[in-house]
Amino acid sequence: MKEKNAEKQEFLFGKKNYIIMIVGILVIALGFIFMSGGGSDNPEVFNEEIYNWQRIRLAPTLVIIGLGIEIYAILANPKK
Repeated sequence: MKEKNAEKQEFLFGKKNYIIMIVGILVIALGFIFMSGGGSDNPEVFNEEIYNWQRIRLAPTLVIIGLGIEIYAILANPKK
């Protein structure tokens, strides 16, 4: 028995929040992409690429910024 005047189900967050969350996820994914690679085909040869600035500085910074964006997206007021 369904009521004719059933309440419309609303999402937990607003459209703005979901857009900001998607941006945060993309920034985190970009950080993990920058972290990947740098391995050596031959395990007996050491590859110096593991100490590249993009893996040591840029990638972790992007991941932390992405997490900050995610926190902001959760706490942002969708009504404004």
